[in-house]
Amino acid sequence: MPSPRPARYSGLDGLRAIAVTLVVIYHLFPGSILRSGFVGVDVFFVVSGFLITSLLLQPSAVGRLGSRESLVDFWTRRARRLLPALGLVVTVCATAAWLIGGDVLVDLGRQVLGAATFSYNWVALGAGSNYFTATSPELFRNLWSLAVEEQFYVLWPLLLPLLLLIPRTWARIALVLIAAAGSAWWMAQLSSGGAVTRGYYGTDSHAFGILLGVALAFAGIGHIEREWMRRPSARRAATALGGAGLAAIVASALLPETADAASFPGSLLLASLGTVAVIAASAWPLARFGTRLDIAPLRWIGDRSYGIYLWHWPVLVLVVAATSGGSVDLHVPPIAAVVTLLLTLLFAALSYRYIEMPIRRRGLRASVRSLVRAFGGRPARRFVALTISAVVVVSVAGTVASITTAPTESSAAATIRAGQKALEEATATPSPAPTESLTGGLPGAPSPAPAPASDGSDMIAIGDSVMLASAPALLARFPGIAVDAEVSRSMWTGTDIVAGLASAGELRETVVVGLGTNGAIEQEALDRIAASVSPKRDLILVNAYAPRDWIPGVNEQLAAFADARVGVVVADWSTAIAARTDLLAEDLVHPGDSGGELFADAVDKALRDVTIERREAQKREKAAASLLHDVRTALNQLAG
Repeated sequence: MPSPRPARYSGLDGLRAIAVTLVVIYHLFPGSILRSGFVGVDVFFVVSGFLITSLLLQPSAVGRLGSRESLVDFWTRRARRLLPALGLVVTVCATAAWLIGGDVLVDLGRQVLGAATFSYNWVALGAGSNYFTATSPELFRNLWSLAVEEQFYVLWPLLLPLLLLIPRTWARIALVLIAAAGSAWWMAQLSSGGAVTRGYYGTDSHAFGILLGVALAFAGIGHIEREWMRRPSARRAATALGGAGLAAIVASALLPETADAASFPGSLLLASLGTVAVIAASAWPLARFGTRLDIAPLRWIGDRSYGIYLWHWPVLVLVVAATSGGSVDLHVPPIAAVVTLLLTLLFAALSYRYIEMPIRRRGLRASVRSLVRAFGGRPARRFVALTISAVVVVSVAGTVASITTAPTESSAAATIRAGQKALEEATATPSPAPTESLTGGLPGAPSPAPAPASDGSDMIAIGDSVMLASAPALLARFPGIAVDAEVSRSMWTGTDIVAGLASAGELRETVVVGLGTNGAIEQEALDRIAASVSPKRDLILVNAYAPRDWIPGVNEQLAAFADARVGVVVADWSTAIAARTDLLAEDLVHPGDSGGELFADAVDKALRDVTIERREAQKREKAAASLLHDVRTALNQLAG
């Protein structure tokens, strides 16, 4: 016989704590061993599917499923649980973003709209957002997962009565599992086709975790007991199952992140199945696994896991922006990570104590009345009431101000767009005459050369978004230059481009390559580019400047490669811009107009350097040839 459903499932608070810890470490400490810590979100998905379905399947609720009264009651309770903390996070962080200003405000109105309509994932996809880029200025990016859950909360109470028309439990479970498999298959298809963010954000393609939780609830875990389940051997097996589930979750978080089906859905499925095992073991009759998982520290974190998840990402973006002049490129210094963690825990604890729990227990109207009464109470209560009221008023006003003043694109996007426009105009109109460097009058900038080392007619440049942003300056300095630059290119992409140009006979005498910003480079890629260029042409390798861990290694490798070859030199963009980062966009990567002039200066100097290197090499060759001639002459005389 079914036993009464427990009011609280043991082990789930500890499980939530583990899930939110994985996500927070993944975001705050991107260089840690938790390379796929984002799988913590899928742990939450499984827990949500299990708990909501278990709640709706309670004997007292099944008879009212689908009725207007039950739907209103269910959605009201969900709103009490989710909306207070969400509203607080959105308004407070939007206000802080308004105070900081800059790129952190980009498209904030769209983000708030997505949060308010429970559609953040689809709104973000419509705007072309990429979850896996560290340069995106999206303040509320983490709300995509909340949107998926909220869409489930809206639709599932309407669909569940239809599924209950199927008479056999096993048939219901089978149908849900088939749907979960279909969702995972669809994510794999999208990821394999390069649409990783679409697969990750999509409710349809990321529903498998929720559906696995639904299937577990249909199986009766947590409220159906059999005599054999109470046996010591069964309880030991349940404990072993829970341990294996925890190991699977941790293992999935340790796996390397890949932009294909191995991670999406591979790692996510592993974490989801591990979560199923942990929930089953925690809810097993008389098993101690769940109570052991709910140790005091984990239970504290688990109780506040919702708030911790909500706060950690926008606080991280704001801390990085506030300490880097408005940049939202999430290169996270350790001190910024620690500050973010402390603020997250503080804000989540305060929100849980003074906002979430009062509204969850009493409802919004009763909580507002209690707040009003507090103004006539003891000084401590008046202080709390005044503080809460001030936060609400200032946050709402700040949110309105932030939305109305938010720019539509980041400063980096603006510089890239200007570069693209310059390239388009250069192909449609005659090239302008060379101009002097615009940075000549700037403090610390190099003095302009009297004339460029080339008019550009013998130059072709292949690069990434940094070169694209510098295109106006390159075209002004070298009017005849051909520039082929696009966003997010790597050095490996450059090997195919250079080889294609060489085979088509379109390579010019000087080849400029600037492809070190977007990732570490390999010796083989450089060797292939040099082979395509051939020793007869000059190769200029532009080094990189960006707040990225791999940049020092890239620059060292480029310098070593150039030192070992005649006709290959480095354009030292890194040194040129390091002293003038004020000429970069707020992402500290892409140059504006004056920064682009420094980029052109570095290329111009490299042209002069390679000319000098060629002359010195010719002198050495002539000297060696003369010496060889003299030796041969002397030997011939001796032989005669």
